[in-house]
Amino acid sequence: MEKELQRKCVATGQIKSQDELLRFVKTPDSRLVPDFNKKLEGRGLYVSNSKTTLKAALDKNLFIKSIHVFLKIPEDFLDQVEHLLYQRGLDALNLARKAGALVTGFEKVKTNILKNKVAFVIEAADSADDSSHKIASIAKNLETLKVYNSQDLDVAFNKESTVYVAVLKSNIADMVYKNIKRYQTFLEN
Repeated sequence: MEKELQRKCVATGQIKSQDELLRFVKTPDSRLVPDFNKKLEGRGLYVSNSKTTLKAALDKNLFIKSIHVFLKIPEDFLDQVEHLLYQRGLDALNLARKAGALVTGFEKVKTNILKNKVAFVIEAADSADDSSHKIASIAKNLETLKVYNSQDLDVAFNKESTVYVAVLKSNIADMVYKNIKRYQTFLEN
């Protein structure tokens, strides 16, 4: 069994697993760039997966203070990171769609839940309360994520009126879940 790698958050000083942190790298030309795939070479700098914590790290120049080197950080860096996480979640959903690992629409979602084929459900954040209660009563034991609104889902799937998405149990479901959950956690903390 692999030992879980842990790193220190430059903002809070807490030691956390890498899954709970966002990784950034200092490039050779001294720019700070996101490295969420953990593939870029260079000095890794970690911040808790939290919009509030990242904002504090940027406001207090904690990236620069932690490595004692000047870094070029764009003024809209926080927005860039948020958009990148937002897009990664939608891209993961689109990949699952192309792989045939999800279904959309209330009836298809309901049918697959009843057949025990669903890993988790995504419901548009702007869905109507009455239909939200219907899906909740069917998907009792399944986690339902409400991160994206219907317009976001429409764009991701090139459809109209996308409110419900069921990610089917498959090899790709875990990757989709992690990307969407990472974005949700970033927004909520």
